[in-house]
Amino acid sequence: MSKKKRSHPLNAIKKTPSKKKFRRKKSSKNWWILLLAAAVVPLCFYFFSGNTEVTEDFEEGEAPKVCQRTKANYGSQIDSCSKILNVNPKYLKALVCLECSGKTGELKRFERHVFKRLQKVRDGQSASYEGITTAMIHDASDEALKNLATSWGPFQIMGYKCLHLNIRVSDLRGKDAVYWGIKWIKDEYGHLLKSGRYRDAFHYHNTGRIFPANGKPTTYDKKYVPNGLEYMRWF
Repeated sequence: MSKKKRSHPLNAIKKTPSKKKFRRKKSSKNWWILLLAAAVVPLCFYFFSGNTEVTEDFEEGEAPKVCQRTKANYGSQIDSCSKILNVNPKYLKALVCLECSGKTGELKRFERHVFKRLQKVRDGQSASYEGITTAMIHDASDEALKNLATSWGPFQIMGYKCLHLNIRVSDLRGKDAVYWGIKWIKDEYGHLLKSGRYRDAFHYHNTGRIFPANGKPTTYDKKYVPNGLEYMRWF
């Protein structure tokens, strides 16, 4: 009967890691997990928090800076134009807070998807877009379409809305931008403002639709409407 070959005791020692080494590896792994979390959490907060002025938490006391800035930069002009056009100035000032944070200067935002839609209308590939027909823009250059596909001014009115108002794009971004912005707002959804449906009005300005019946807003910022209503309170 053959004898079973016995392995040397030293071989067993080499193959089995010591408890001390195991604890060191585990500790090192936990350290890297904590380090990775410390780096990722701030980045997530930065990318998903959005505009802190628009989504700020409101507290009792002094008005938010965005309201103060809006009042200083646009208050008197909005008050004057709102009297002429009979639109609630509190709503308009709150809207400026949401759309441009009360800032001045060249306020614009290019919308590439709108530009592509307008190109198709111009080239006869689509019949119309938001009331804009091929006949209205058939001779427009790409540069002109880019201006029409850009939102302008303190209310961030889309450039192609100038065709509905029978004005030029420059009127939406020039010294009369406040007046023409209010004029478009009144023509487009003034009935909501007249009946005090401000929640619907804020949602319509941002999406083109009234506040959904299911209670879930489709605005780019979920706090857009509640913040707008809160800004109105400050004014």
